[in-house]
Amino acid sequence: MKKSGISFFLAVLMVVAIILSACAQATEAPVQTEAPTEVVTEAPTEAPPAIGTAEHPIKVLFVPSVDANVITTGGEIMAKALKAATGLEFVVSVPTSYAATIEEMCASPSDTMGFIPGLGYVLAHNLCGVDVAFKAIRFGNDSYYAQFLVQRDSPYKELKDLDGKKWGTTDPGSTSGYMVPLVMFQEEGIKPGETVETGGHNQAVKAVYNGEVDFATTFFSPPLRPENLGPWKVGDPPDIPDELVPECKVSEDGKNLVCGGYTVLDARRNIRTEAPDVIQKVRILAISPAIPNDTLSFGPEFPADLRAKIEAALIDFSKTEEWKASIGNQDFYGWSGIAPAKDAEYDFIRKMVAAAGITLENIGK
Repeated sequence: MKKSGISFFLAVLMVVAIILSACAQATEAPVQTEAPTEVVTEAPTEAPPAIGTAEHPIKVLFVPSVDANVITTGGEIMAKALKAATGLEFVVSVPTSYAATIEEMCASPSDTMGFIPGLGYVLAHNLCGVDVAFKAIRFGNDSYYAQFLVQRDSPYKELKDLDGKKWGTTDPGSTSGYMVPLVMFQEEGIKPGETVETGGHNQAVKAVYNGEVDFATTFFSPPLRPENLGPWKVGDPPDIPDELVPECKVSEDGKNLVCGGYTVLDARRNIRTEAPDVIQKVRILAISPAIPNDTLSFGPEFPADLRAKIEAALIDFSKTEEWKASIGNQDFYGWSGIAPAKDAEYDFIRKMVAAAGITLENIGK
């Protein structure tokens, strides 16, 4: 073989050797594998406490229309009676305003029940579907009124005389203490001057009594009249007859303001202890059209079975002496009884809300 042929053969062998070496290295390269994925299992979660237990009591909310201490004391009496009848747990609360009460019912839709006035109910129903169960009965009446109070020796004779005058209101969310009077003023073209938020019906009466405002608006409940005159009816004078005013005084048991055969039941009665001469100093200038009475309403998601138990217990409780010491207390809400209520009964207030452009935001916090 020639030398050139040998050289070519050796060159071919070297190329083959290089290729075989490369293949061997590729074959021996380590195989990379993914790290094993750790399987994480969530710990089982405990079921939330049942509504109506000690861990999750039912919230009973009251608007701050009178002294919060009186409300709390009377509310606790009711809560104790309801617990005994149903076995459920309740906690009584008085939020800082009408609006705060509505907000709480909507924020806790499954565990709240509220004693709220007609306006508050309509706003709460519109906002989140709060549902009415009962309406208050006061001395046989299922409605009440707003009243315009002035000092007895003031020159005011009719509503238009209040134009430009200093107005003492209760709470911006109060139906009788603010909203109904506001609509009446709008209808009459009356523009009060400075408006002072007093914080409640009692405080509004005191503001007139002390001369801090020219007039105030509060709730009006008709007086009890002598038997020979029969019950008060729409169109009768709202105030005590002038000739009996000098006789008005606190009853011997301290529970009432009496004037001859009349018993005062409007907001003036509530300050009789600190101002026993309130009737001599403060008179009713006018009253509003009838307003549907306050409600007992439930959150929109309140369990139907629990609600039925509570409603039955409330009906039984309303017939007891303990009722008179709580919701029936005239220094509290003065509900002499309750009656089933339907949402449609509050359509009058819906019209008022629409006409005045009332919202939760503009009734105050």
